[in-house]
This record gives sequence, structure tokens and C-alpha cells, in this order.
Amino acid sequence: MRILVTGKDGQLGRSVQDLVTNTERNDNFVFVGRKELDLSSSANIDRYFAVNDKFDIIVNCAAYTAVDKAEEEQDLANQINHLAVKQIAEIAAQTETKLIHISTDYVFNGNSRAPYVEVDKTDPINTYGKTKLAGEIIIQKAMPTSATIIRTSWVYSEYGNNFVKTMLRLGREKKEISVVSDQIGSPTYAADLAKAILTIVHDSGYQSQEGTTKTYHYSNEGEVSWYELAKKIFSMSDIDCLINPISTEQYPTPAKRPNNTVMSKNKIAKTFGLKAIPWMQSLKRCLLNYSKQDF
Repeated sequence: MRILVTGKDGQLGRSVQDLVTNTERNDNFVFVGRKELDLSSSANIDRYFAVNDKFDIIVNCAAYTAVDKAEEEQDLANQINHLAVKQIAEIAAQTETKLIHISTDYVFNGNSRAPYVEVDKTDPINTYGKTKLAGEIIIQKAMPTSATIIRTSWVYSEYGNNFVKTMLRLGREKKEISVVSDQIGSPTYAADLAKAILTIVHDSGYQSQEGTTKTYHYSNEGEVSWYELAKKIFSMSDIDCLINPISTEQYPTPAKRPNNTVMSKNKIAKTFGLKAIPWMQSLKRCLLNYSKQDF
């Protein structure tokens, strides 16, 4: 198969590339970043697909993910997370190409007391979430079949900017920090999400069928607050830094954050046999990998 992966310089794109480099042998993976495929330019998107051979699968890992900055750059966030996705979905439909698109837990408002399931009502409370939801909706419209949407949450890795790396830096620079304790979610190690994506790509049922477009949830197993996650990062890394729990009200940000976005992974587990790995286990692996490399 010929498989296009967008966002090669992002956390997930790099994690997919790592996994492919270490394990893949038969498929032809093409990884592209902004230089090759600029999702901020509709003309660039059309030009890229016009001059390249047809793909069997497109895995769209690229996104505008700067949640707070999106409140200032609403047009750019909408272009990358919605309008570019519309173009890609329409091209995929025209060329009979399967699409796997990565979305977010931020399509929910965070007021649910139970883990969100895929059919729960969406109600994003910030620009990032609204643009990502718009991307989901346009995929379902442009591709009623052959598309797969995967919502994930709190992604971190050895690469790029993320909460885990920020905590490691702050913990070594400061003697005391404050972290929000009333926002609950499930961290997702990008390497685990990358493996889940490749499991779907190689699933015999997925390859042979052009079924109805479906949405799935995937993250690591368990739930935690940002404060509790920071404490675990420090304890696993032997960092001596005092962490003070604070409320969302005490830490105002340009974008509102949902209070609780824990998602059920039962559907993806039942369909593809993907059992979510406990978040503490994956965090330990990430910290070990990070300590071995110079990023």
C-alpha cells in the first residue's frame, strides 16, 4: 500500500515515522510536513495532490494545536483544522482513498460525569475545539464511507512542545510551581497512538471494506488531573520541586478548557482489538526514552 502521513514534524507524525522505520517493510509510506504540504494554503494542497501519484490511505496527523493562540488566530486555525481537512477529504473521496483523521477530546464541553462515548453530544468551548469539530463534520459529509476519525487527548512525546517536557524543564529550573488540579483527562503517549493507527491500517477488515465513516476514541487508560500528572512526572524523574494545586479560576488562559474529557475506548477495543495501555506505564516509557536521547 501507498500511505501518506501528514504532519511529519509534529509529535504524532514523528512517532509514526519512528514506528515505521523500526517495524515496517512492505508498505510505501510517504511522510510530509509543511514544506511539502502546507495546509494553510488551499492552492498548495491542490498542487501537491495533482503532481503526486494516488495514495491508498491518507493519515492526517497535521493540525493547528496551539489552543490559546487559536483564540487570536481563528482564521488560521479554521483553515488548517477545517478547510484544509475539507479539501483532503474531497480529494480522498474523488480518488477512492481511505482517510484516517486525528481529532480531539476538546470537541466536548467537559461537563459529563461519565466517560464520553463516540455518540455523545459535542459542544466545544474554545476555538481549537470548534475548528476540530468542523473538520469532523466536513469529513462525514464529504466521505460518508472510507474515513476513520480518531479522537485523542493530552498528547505528549519525546518530541515538540507538550506538558511532560514543559514540566521536566520547569521542575529543573524552579523550586516551586503551581499546576491546575480541577481539569481531568487521559494522557496519550504519541507512540501508543501511532501504534494504534498502524494496527488499524493493517487490519484486514479495514483494508478490505469501504464501510461507513466512523469515529473512535483512543487514549491511554485511566484518568488524572494536570496536577497529579505533574507530580508523577517529578517522582518518576527524581525531580525535587514543590507543586501547588490551583483551580482553573486561579490560572486564567485565553482559551477555556473543559473540566473533564475522559473518553471511553470500548468501541475501538471491540472493533480493532486495541487495548489501551495504562497512562502511568506509558509515561514511564516516554521518560525513559527521553532520558536516553538528546532532543
